[in-house]
Amino acid sequence: MALVDLHLHTTASDGALGPEELVRRCAEAGVRVMAVTDHDSTESVRAAMAAAAPLGITVIPGTELNTDVADGEVHILGYFVDLDSVRFQEALLALRDSRVGRAKAMIAKLEALGMPITFERVRSLAGDGAIGRPHIAQALVEAGHVASMAEAFDRLLGRNGPAYAEGMRLSPGEAVRLIREAGGFPVLAHPSYVRNPEETVAALAPQGLAGVEVFYRDYSAQERERFAALARRYGLLLTGGSDFHGTGNWPEDGPGTVEVPWTVAEALFAAAGRPVPTR
Repeated sequence: MALVDLHLHTTASDGALGPEELVRRCAEAGVRVMAVTDHDSTESVRAAMAAAAPLGITVIPGTELNTDVADGEVHILGYFVDLDSVRFQEALLALRDSRVGRAKAMIAKLEALGMPITFERVRSLAGDGAIGRPHIAQALVEAGHVASMAEAFDRLLGRNGPAYAEGMRLSPGEAVRLIREAGGFPVLAHPSYVRNPEETVAALAPQGLAGVEVFYRDYSAQERERFAALARRYGLLLTGGSDFHGTGNWPEDGPGTVEVPWTVAEALFAAAGRPVPTR
C-alpha cells in the first residue's frame, strides 16, 4: 500500500464517497499524504482536512481542471491552490455552471437520438457535485439505452459522439495559469490519456506547468520511466495517485493502491515551501 495518493475524487465531482468517508478509506489503506482533486471544485477539501487531522493524515488542497484541445481533452491537476482566492473560486463556479448547460444540451441530443433520460435524474446522480459526462452515462445505463458506461462514451458521449456537446472551453495553458494565479502547482494528469504527451509538456512547461503524473493505475514500468524521463527533461515534479472515484463504473482499486514514492511528497512540499509531513 502507498503512503501517498495525490489523485482522489469525492461527491463534490464524480466520486462516490463524501470527504470524511474518503479520508477513512485512505487511513485504512495507510495513506499519510493525500490530495482531494475534484473536477472544477474544491468544495470537499476543508471537510477532508478536518477529518484527516485527528488521524495524522495531511491533505493537500487540490482540484482537477478539464481542458479542451483539438483532438480531445487534457486534464490539469492543481496542488496547494489557495482555497480563499476569489478569482479562482469564481472561475471554478463558472466551469461548474457551464457543466449544467452542457449536460442539458447532451440530454436534448440523446432525446433526438431516441435515448431519453431526464436532467432531474442526472442532477440526482451528481448530488451536490459538479455534473459530468459520467453522470449522463450512468443515467443511460439505468435507462437501458446502453449496457455499460464504456459503451455510453464510445457510442455517444465521446468527443466525436453524436450526443457530445461543448461546455465552457478552457485551454491547457489557461488552466495552468489559473492554478498558478491561485498559488498552486499545475500538473499534467494521466499523460497516457493525452494524444502526444511529449508535445503537450513541451508546450506547457514554459507556461508554468510544474509536474507530470508519473505514477498512475495500470502504468507499466516502461510507462512510468517514459513519463519520469519526460518530467526530468523539463525539470518538473513527479506526482502520482490512484484517481479513485469509488463509483464502480470504471476498473479501479481503492485509494492508496498505486505505489507513489515518499520522495514525491517530499519534493512537492519542498516546492511549496511547506514542512514535509512525517511518515
